[in-house]
Amino acid sequence: MGVPSFYRWLTNKYPNVAVKATEDDEGECINTSLPNPNGIEFDNLYLDMNTIIHICYQPDDQPCPPKTFEEVFNNIFEYIDNLFSIVRPRKLLYMAIDGVAPWAKMQQQRSGRFRNIKREADFERLKAQFEIEGKPVFLHHGRQESEVSDHNIITPGTEFMYKLSKALRSYVISRINTDPGWRDIKVIVSDANVHGEGEHKIMSFIRQQRNVSTGYNPNTKHCVYGMDADLIMLALATHEVHFSILREEPPSIQESSEEERAWFIKPCEFVHVWILREYLELDMKISEPPSNVKIDLERIVDDFIFLSFFLGNDFLPRMPSLEVREGAIDLLMSVYKKEFKNLGGYLLDMSRLVQDKRKGYINLSRVEKFILLVGSYEDKIFKKRSEIRERTLRNLRKYSDNQDEDENESGNMDQIGTRNNSHSSSSEKAPTSRDSAESIDFSEVLQIVKKNRKEFRAKWESNHNSDLFKNDRLPSDKVRLGAAGWKERYYKEKFFAETWRDIENQRKEIVKKYTEGLLWVLLYYFSGVPSWSWFYPYYYSPFASDFKGLAQVRVEFQKGSPLKPFDQLLAVLPPKSAHVLPKAYQALMTDAESKIIDFYPTDFDIDFDGKRLLGQGILKLPFIEEERLLSETKELERDLQGDEALRNRNNVDQLYVSSTHKLAFQILSLSPNQNKVVEIDTSISDGISGFIHLPNEDTEIVYNKVHNNIEENCVLCVSFDMRDDVVHIPRLLDGVIFPIKSITDGDIIETDSSPDSASTPPLI
Repeated sequence: MGVPSFYRWLTNKYPNVAVKATEDDEGECINTSLPNPNGIEFDNLYLDMNTIIHICYQPDDQPCPPKTFEEVFNNIFEYIDNLFSIVRPRKLLYMAIDGVAPWAKMQQQRSGRFRNIKREADFERLKAQFEIEGKPVFLHHGRQESEVSDHNIITPGTEFMYKLSKALRSYVISRINTDPGWRDIKVIVSDANVHGEGEHKIMSFIRQQRNVSTGYNPNTKHCVYGMDADLIMLALATHEVHFSILREEPPSIQESSEEERAWFIKPCEFVHVWILREYLELDMKISEPPSNVKIDLERIVDDFIFLSFFLGNDFLPRMPSLEVREGAIDLLMSVYKKEFKNLGGYLLDMSRLVQDKRKGYINLSRVEKFILLVGSYEDKIFKKRSEIRERTLRNLRKYSDNQDEDENESGNMDQIGTRNNSHSSSSEKAPTSRDSAESIDFSEVLQIVKKNRKEFRAKWESNHNSDLFKNDRLPSDKVRLGAAGWKERYYKEKFFAETWRDIENQRKEIVKKYTEGLLWVLLYYFSGVPSWSWFYPYYYSPFASDFKGLAQVRVEFQKGSPLKPFDQLLAVLPPKSAHVLPKAYQALMTDAESKIIDFYPTDFDIDFDGKRLLGQGILKLPFIEEERLLSETKELERDLQGDEALRNRNNVDQLYVSSTHKLAFQILSLSPNQNKVVEIDTSISDGISGFIHLPNEDTEIVYNKVHNNIEENCVLCVSFDMRDDVVHIPRLLDGVIFPIKSITDGDIIETDSSPDSASTPPLI
């Protein structure tokens, strides 16, 4: 998810940061060993695999979406082929699937998966309604009985994810053996049994590699594929200059090319981090720094990353006054630049992480001053938002009244039109199974189905991505932000605080927890998970003006350990998805006598108070208590056998190379009689560092014999571990060569980003 609307803001303000990706037009005959058509020879390509899995899994608006695991896997492989042909890495391909996440992320995953179940049920009801009306939307009999009917199977520990890992292994072996572009690279697969979110596993790998002592090249060219906006912040946090992010172009600028490519493959664009750094250097320029402060772009970049945390992310709820579409990023940047001297300098000094992870890397006194200054604009923001809300509602009511008058005047024509449309619908009805095959014109049927799908999609969008203002479903607005007494009402409605003393006590507690969250996210972005069990225990955030006392917050995170995959499934899934778990585990979610049945409500509140869009509703689900959950699963885990035991294990990355690769010699020297961990010789691994050892008993070094020639046609597979003795230095490494600068002040799309005007929402 990342920061909502951030990518749109970024490309609108800094348009040159996104560059359309050039693709060869040779179809399936692309030779990926040839020079890159984009003019950049990338060393390493990293794939945030969950983005790809979701794209290839859920094409509900397509005539024949996948119905089996194998069909989804084939889509995934075709998608990877396309990305590989665009980037053409010369040293490494790293594929990272989401493993078990920290508790801070699981709270968001839980809301998303409960929301998925509701959406899928509504989808099936709407589809059934269309079919009853004789307007089928698909050319098959529906997905309700297929292997992929439940979207929530895209979670670590499920049979789908386990089989996907096996399928990826076969895919990698096949490509290394047959594709010249793959033959000389290393491939690392970090599957769902390796804990950690995919994008964070990627960034951990990059941070670990930036170890000068192993001969790391500071001019390594990295490319990450993924659609989450937080990848941009994570890329900036590496302080690697030669870094690009590949993502699909926004739908508004995509060209129609259905005949040329698979329906799930869309045009892509690069976001070049070195271009973004140039923009930030110009746009975050400090005009009057304190006399004792030296301007350092690396520290400005770190502060910019930190500012984004106040906008909400996968771990913390957004503050009520800070909406990206209303200019919140411009407001934060403007206050930061204007008040930099008064603050005393930078908010962060992430280089101190190397010295002491407990203190010094953040100046909480400056952070408190900064966010309280931002909070001073809240009254203006809420009043302007309230004015726009009322004006919008008046215009919509006026429009609705005019529509009613028009409909009354043309009532007779509407009746005639309805009769004609009814006749037309009957004549265009798609043939049923009773029709003879000879009478079916498939192209005509396809056109009818496409027409039905267009109508279906419009109805679906109206119901599920709808503007509540425009659909006569205006929710309550009990808090009435902007009207006198809004803060007291907020604490009463959201936190049940009645008295002034209750409000003050609640404010202090949520400020403490939110500050812990800011520190947790900061450490997560720069050095890895600081605590596996920490999470923000509220549905709502404090206001920016509430952070008095932030500087007094002290926290020391306890690292802990990640859950097992089945435990995470119990923590994030709704009871309707219990089928993905072993039967003994299912009872914990479905049996009325379960000691944790209260974690799995079949009905729950969604808070739309003050919201405009249906998707903005906040799910009020009970928070999972880790200790209670684990006390119920520790005995069940001991009885797991076979594939179920393998699905629930914690694993490590797997490294694949061709037997002709220079690294193969070291791999083949590993003794099968010793479980020995060996440090990779970076002189034969293109600078990739880490440790290798023979896989676990359930995996083997893979020999894929082709033409019975084992020496020239085989793929070797070993377990791969990263170093744990390397501390990330969030600074440029010595020897980095900068691209020629190309951005000027004129390339920044000016917005009226003074604090007074940045708080003004755009007209809706």
